[in-house]
Amino acid sequence: MSNTITEAAVLNKTEKGLLIGGRFRAAAAGRTFAVENPATGTTLCEVADGSAEDALDALGAASAAQSSWAATPPRERAEILRRAYQLLTERTEEIALLITLEMGKSLAESRAEVAYGAEFFRWFSEEAVRIRGDWTVNPGGSGRIVLMRQPVGPCLLITPWNVPLAMPTRKIGPAIAAGCTMILKPAEQTPLTALMLAGILAEAGLPDGVLNVVTTSSPGPVTEPLIHDERLRKLSFTGSTEVGRILIASSADKVLRTSMELGGNGPFIVCADADIDAAVDGAMIAKMRNIGQACIAANRFYLHADVAEEFTDKLTDRMSGMAVGSGVDEGVEVGPLIDAGQRDKVAALVDDAVRRGAHIRTGGKAASGPGYFYPPTVLTDVPSSSRLAREEIFGPVAPISTFTDEQEMLRAANDTESGLVSYVYTRDLDRAIRLAENLETGMVGINQGLVSNPAAPFGGMKQSGLGREGGSVGIDEYLEVKYVAVGVA
Repeated sequence: MSNTITEAAVLNKTEKGLLIGGRFRAAAAGRTFAVENPATGTTLCEVADGSAEDALDALGAASAAQSSWAATPPRERAEILRRAYQLLTERTEEIALLITLEMGKSLAESRAEVAYGAEFFRWFSEEAVRIRGDWTVNPGGSGRIVLMRQPVGPCLLITPWNVPLAMPTRKIGPAIAAGCTMILKPAEQTPLTALMLAGILAEAGLPDGVLNVVTTSSPGPVTEPLIHDERLRKLSFTGSTEVGRILIASSADKVLRTSMELGGNGPFIVCADADIDAAVDGAMIAKMRNIGQACIAANRFYLHADVAEEFTDKLTDRMSGMAVGSGVDEGVEVGPLIDAGQRDKVAALVDDAVRRGAHIRTGGKAASGPGYFYPPTVLTDVPSSSRLAREEIFGPVAPISTFTDEQEMLRAANDTESGLVSYVYTRDLDRAIRLAENLETGMVGINQGLVSNPAAPFGGMKQSGLGREGGSVGIDEYLEVKYVAVGVA
């Protein structure tokens, strides 16, 4: 089937309006904004450009639906999530194509994202019926201590452009399971996937008003009134640390409960005893997944001097051989970056490192022509003074440094405000445990380049965020613990 025909069909099928109270509608002011294809720089379509007025309407719908949704039996909430999981799985191809069109990643990666994102619905469908309280005798024997866990209430969910399906499902899944209503504000670069997801949830039986979607080109002015509205009880944000700080400060006004999954600066450590081929395989996943546009991407490579040459040669060979092009073309492994600004940022980071003495092994120059492409790039001898050593790259660039002393390497790896993820390759169990315990990150991958799993808690330390998403603790972010003291005569 022709991609052109399929693209037109998928775009025609996708809603373009705001979802408020169970109805897709135009923005109150009638404004729209363009959604761009980053592979070509051309407009895919126009979607509703919501305003603060629209956002408050969405909060009103969520607030009105909250009590009845909280009272819905857990089994019913679970079955809605399970049906949504099945629908996502059945429609993998059309959803994957939509992700690729608006975000740029290859079709193979988009299919993998659909599978990953759908798993959050399956996981939390199973967690919905396992929300437990507690009953104990108080120490003096004169009463009982009862603990209830209840939905926190209406939530604002703000999601990024780099994973346009799985980031919403990772938040929507536990919110539905817990009995919370929601306003979803997807990234302005990738609103279409969120709108398709909302339609699928409605088809799965999610009641009107439980999920509301507000697309906008002006996220700050639109979300700010919600954050200061007493009806909102929770804010969950995934995005940059810079924006996260602003949202945390804004949330202080109402002492709003927040979850923050923020930026990363992940070290990828290859020890002298590592399996080098396995380490290169892991590096390709940790670095090149999502075109390097991931908070859990390997951002800084620390190679033991004894294996640095072998690892670098093999990584360079693999990265230089990757097929770059439009993600809709089968066989393409590296699509475009999301926009011109992101491409220019990556280019500036590489140029800065080279000026400071880094050497280019492959790549290192932005492609000309339409689209926002940057080639897979390997840099060696990257000085600690370079911006690459301090800033999140969000692109297909692997900056390499070497080490001989483990403690010095640890100090360098931990010398960052971020603390999201680390990767370690070693065959020594003692070393693996020692490094895992001493690396200041919320997640550590030992001999694997992929840590994301719906059954595991995702989140960071330091300025990489607050709270955890996924795993058995993921639903806790959407529940309040209530203590009831019961007197017994």
